[in-house]
Amino acid sequence: MVKTVGVGITGGIAAYKMAELVSKLKKNDLDVVVIMTEGAAKFITPLTFRTLSGREVVTDLWAKPREYKVQHMGIAEQIDLLVIAPATANFIAKMAHGIADDFLSTLVTANTGPVLVVPSMNANMYKNYIVQQNITSLKDRGYHLIEPDSGLLANGEIGKGRLPDIEDIYQEIIKLL
Repeated sequence: MVKTVGVGITGGIAAYKMAELVSKLKKNDLDVVVIMTEGAAKFITPLTFRTLSGREVVTDLWAKPREYKVQHMGIAEQIDLLVIAPATANFIAKMAHGIADDFLSTLVTANTGPVLVVPSMNANMYKNYIVQQNITSLKDRGYHLIEPDSGLLANGEIGKGRLPDIEDIYQEIIKLL
């Protein structure tokens, strides 16, 4: 039985790196459903992920589904694992507080399977007390997290906040499946 991975992409600069992850998952015989926030689609287009995954990319909570089923519930039932990468400070806060105001955050609340969260943001944002409290809250609720890497960030500074290597994310997905 083929496993299905939901890849939720939020609006951080590292969104473009998810093309490599989706490609790697597909090449290793996993089915992939890509869900993008509006912000993610500003960094990389849904067309890229539709091409790599072989499936329509979900971007709109209010779009008419192809089959008659509430789409976020249908996808929640299909996936064996939900991966949120890059997970921005904003999206981590939504998850920690149960805010469901777009397709991806609604899917998170409907999902009953494991969730892997991969934070990626500016080092100052990552160190922020509230962000750290939100991350702790997710861990306490059973969410799986991969710590961000340290290194050169998009703003030219060096610090902790970089998206981990795609291979590391992929290995954690395989472990969780």
